[in-house]
Amino acid sequence: CDSQGKRELICPICKELFTHPLILPCQHSVCHKCVRELLMLNHEDSFDAGSECSLPGSPRSRVPSPSMERLDRLVRSGGSQGSISSPGWRRGSVTPRVTTIPCPGCQHDIDLGERGISMLFRNFTLENIVERYRQAARAAVAIMCNICKPPQQEATKSCMDCKASYCNECFKLHHPWGTPKAQHEYVGPTTNFRPKVLMCPEHEMEKVNMYCEVCRRPVCHLCKLGGSHANHKVTSMSSAYKILKEKLAKSIHYLISKEDQVRTQITELEVLINKTEENGQLAERQANEHFERLFETLQERKSEMLRSIEQSRNRRMEQLRGQVEEYQGMLENSGLVGYAQEVLKETDQSCFVQTAKQLHVRIQKATESLRTFHPAADPCFDEFVLDTSREEMLLKEMCFGGVPDPPLIDLSNSRVYNEASICWRLSDDHLPTDHHMLEYRQSPSQEDGEDNGVWRATDRVYSPSTVVCDLEPDSLYSFRVRSCRNSMFSPYSPEVTFHTPPAPVFGFLFSDKCGFSTERLILNKRRDTVESVAGMAFLLAAERVQTGSYIGLDYIIGDTGISQGRHYWAFKVEPYSYMIKVGVASDTKLIEWFHNPRDTSSPRYDHDSGHDSGSEDACYELSQPFTFVTLGMGKLIIPKASSSSSSSTANAQSADPGNRMLPMPQRLGVCLDYDACRVYFYDADTMRCLYERQVDCSGTMYPAFGLMGSGKVQLEEFLASKRLAF
Repeated sequence: CDSQGKRELICPICKELFTHPLILPCQHSVCHKCVRELLMLNHEDSFDAGSECSLPGSPRSRVPSPSMERLDRLVRSGGSQGSISSPGWRRGSVTPRVTTIPCPGCQHDIDLGERGISMLFRNFTLENIVERYRQAARAAVAIMCNICKPPQQEATKSCMDCKASYCNECFKLHHPWGTPKAQHEYVGPTTNFRPKVLMCPEHEMEKVNMYCEVCRRPVCHLCKLGGSHANHKVTSMSSAYKILKEKLAKSIHYLISKEDQVRTQITELEVLINKTEENGQLAERQANEHFERLFETLQERKSEMLRSIEQSRNRRMEQLRGQVEEYQGMLENSGLVGYAQEVLKETDQSCFVQTAKQLHVRIQKATESLRTFHPAADPCFDEFVLDTSREEMLLKEMCFGGVPDPPLIDLSNSRVYNEASICWRLSDDHLPTDHHMLEYRQSPSQEDGEDNGVWRATDRVYSPSTVVCDLEPDSLYSFRVRSCRNSMFSPYSPEVTFHTPPAPVFGFLFSDKCGFSTERLILNKRRDTVESVAGMAFLLAAERVQTGSYIGLDYIIGDTGISQGRHYWAFKVEPYSYMIKVGVASDTKLIEWFHNPRDTSSPRYDHDSGHDSGSEDACYELSQPFTFVTLGMGKLIIPKASSSSSSSTANAQSADPGNRMLPMPQRLGVCLDYDACRVYFYDADTMRCLYERQVDCSGTMYPAFGLMGSGKVQLEEFLASKRLAF
């Protein structure tokens, strides 16, 4: 491994060689200890039980941790109840709560599920590569035989079954011919002993022998028969090995065949590096020149304005000093008064008249100046006050006017169906832009991983949102946007990916005519939101609760039915809702419910499974004209099923009630395939299928909602508008 290849062996978190790397669901690898630290940083009380796939050692070994020992003590002391009242755990369960960590490789939030780290596989292939690199790095330090008595001999091979290293003599001694040990697998000297067989993290005693093409991870036969991969497409491990190995070998061969092209591109990159350095230095010099000119202009203006202030000050000082001298002359024994007193001593009349006439005029002027005193100059310099607020604002707004800042796509306000409404936002201090350009492409498939999608651009957009039409169903699409100002484009925004629904959008609103209960249900004017309130009728029904009867559900349906094709709709259920059933029902079944409410109030009737779940010997029909899932109190509950059900997912989940309960998604999607008589329930944000079931589509099918207690359902905006186009 050279210095370039060593980068592949470095953990993106600790920046050191991988130690017991785990494979995240996004296929990036992270050290085991780094995943634990990420969970601690996210304030998740994750009691990591440590699976055979995630902890060092053999597939049956476990590394004890304080949390694991504490868990064992709590389970033993709790007896049959198994109650754990510790933060991060649900009462009455030893299952840790759902943990989410940010992947340092792709920057996406990774949901580890309720089992946390124990659900992750160890990346043994990467471990071996790292170990080989370590051995090459310390080639001077030999691996010694673990059996020899001192002085120890240098090991020549390591046994993967015994997990020990031997010299030639010790290996022959402990692996004699004709014994089972002679069949052990041995390799060159190593200190990394991995399990010979990869075990399933969900079923600890089972080997993985299949590959799930949906989740892209190895699974065992129990995962397929009755686990979380029951409805997923799987293939044999040998087939997956062959296909993936051929693809990897093909890709490597392609890279090797393009070695000259890579070297040419490296040369081009080196030229670009030099140009970048030169252009960066040129930009620095030009910026310095601009600032120097600004400084010179400011210095010139400063000198001119200070000179004006100085001239005005000198002029006023001269005027005021002259006025002071004039007034000092009015004082006795000095100036004008003293001179007048001497003139009065003149006795010659002709001489006195000749002198006193002019003196009297001067005395009168002095007397008048005393009566109307005004300073010769104003000491206030208000006309020289400098207001630089506008200039300061301009200087603060001064920026490189060439390339605008890139926008950011607003995930919370963007929606993607068979058409997409993409919104973005600009920085708070951005300058006005001329227009925007949105680009999108269909992402490569999960199987081949080849990026053949071509970016397609929309027309110029003059607002922070636009619409993209004619998207393929059940596909991944990537979007990016950039802004333009003065013919200069900003960098692209970070790419975001959306998964389109498996069918076109089905437009409907809530119906206020068919069975709608005005006593307990509140419908808004647009008929896209319905709210259930526990009113007086609910309280009056409390007496029936005491006698063992259930309170009935209040049903509301869509105003448009489905009689053919595939259709998809989505909605949001408020987390505080007590209990809301959502799904589909036929027109005949709805009429039966609305006119015969005994079924909905019977304590033995369960709409989840479509049969009398309270009766052990009830006749169960394979396909019913309705299917519902239950949402409430922040949870989604998957229906129960019987042994005769064709849904393998339901079979597996009926055996373990804990598996039927999932976290409530923020948005739930429903897809009805009328022609195939099947209904699907999705997490509308990730388009992950949560549950699917066969349904009898012999009549017209309607979206149906049943509410009990407080609750609220809000249809998607696209559905509320009752149109497919924007």
